[in-house]
Amino acid sequence: MEMEKPLRKRLAALLLAVLALCALSACSGDNGLITVTKEQERVVNLFSPMEKTDPNVENLARSAMDQTVVMAEEQLGVTLAYKTYTAEDYQDKTYDEVTLDRARHDMDDLYLLNPDVILQLGEENKLADLSELDCAQNLRDIIRAANTVDGKLVAIPQEVVAYGLFVNRDMFEEYHLDLPETPEEFLECCRVFKENGVDTPVGANRWWLETFVLAQAYADLYNGDNTQAEIDALNSGESKYSDYMRPGFQFLQEMIDKGYIDSEKALVSEAIDGEGPDFLAGKTPIVMAYWGAANTETAYGKTDFTLEVIGFPTHRGQMPVMPMTGYGVGVNAEHKEDALATLEVMLSDEALQLYAETNRVISPSKNVEVDCVKALEPLNQRIQENVYVLGSNASMRVEQWGNTCLIVRDLLAGATVEDCMAKFDQLQEEALKS
Repeated sequence: MEMEKPLRKRLAALLLAVLALCALSACSGDNGLITVTKEQERVVNLFSPMEKTDPNVENLARSAMDQTVVMAEEQLGVTLAYKTYTAEDYQDKTYDEVTLDRARHDMDDLYLLNPDVILQLGEENKLADLSELDCAQNLRDIIRAANTVDGKLVAIPQEVVAYGLFVNRDMFEEYHLDLPETPEEFLECCRVFKENGVDTPVGANRWWLETFVLAQAYADLYNGDNTQAEIDALNSGESKYSDYMRPGFQFLQEMIDKGYIDSEKALVSEAIDGEGPDFLAGKTPIVMAYWGAANTETAYGKTDFTLEVIGFPTHRGQMPVMPMTGYGVGVNAEHKEDALATLEVMLSDEALQLYAETNRVISPSKNVEVDCVKALEPLNQRIQENVYVLGSNASMRVEQWGNTCLIVRDLLAGATVEDCMAKFDQLQEEALKS
């Protein structure tokens, strides 16, 4: 499974960056000759989809992360060496495939990981337990739940990524439509737009349609009283993932059949690049994207209409979907202690406050809060009410975010809903055997 779009979008344009800095000190002896000695440098190797930010390039997300790196380097006297993935260098291999290979061979100290890789490496005991770090004591419960494998906290993010529906509020008001809460209300809005000449009411891409499915699949599981019992039943095989997923896939199929999304275009479109121009031009009233896209002018941070970000439609109302990326340390890392100390600084409340204020994002620390832009207030309100669905959860034996995305692509390519459910059943059977 490839990297989430906030990271994935830039991969093809990045150069492989490996920092190899050596500190030299010199002193003059009595004989007038210069004696040069090479200091032992403390290096922590980070494998990431992006290299260190060029200081002359404006990139808030990278700038915020790099500022936390600088904090660690200055406090600990270490150097963080970026070892960078580029699609060009690895050809057909995805970031996840490369990360798995590198981590399994103990090639780096610190890794930025996608949800599916967190689960795989955690199950293989390739990631160190981070639960004893001081910064881990400040984590929100949602972070612990999503990143704990076999009782070990194996990854911690610098932000909580929340997905929602980005809507052109002006177009809804033009046709006297309330913002939808339920799947039925959503489909009715699409019908009205379609009948009034909007060719494609929902702009979609090949990455993020799983958000509709996950919101409907797990609205009750994460917002009821039996979350752990339901997860245990899924992990034991007593319950079937396909039974949870079916309503969401039927919903997507109805949108395809009625022309509310263009499945052929979605199947080949990159996120934001594919649907973004029509959304910004007021031709498409609805797209799906992540929290940070509302802050970034290169995405949807500057529109000519009233932008509002809401949750995905479910019978429980608008539902944010929150997958997790995170930093992990190799259990056999060469510089393991320095890597753990580096994370301790980068994920401290002080560093996370800086990161969250710079990027205006949700922090993994329960002690860090920042104001969000007006467009995000509806989505943020739901999250603050603890109403959300996890898009990834390492305690589930079948990985959610990546697998659902790939099976949704099968639906876009013409597979039936039952074909897609059979794939979930197969994944569950394989997980039960492992």
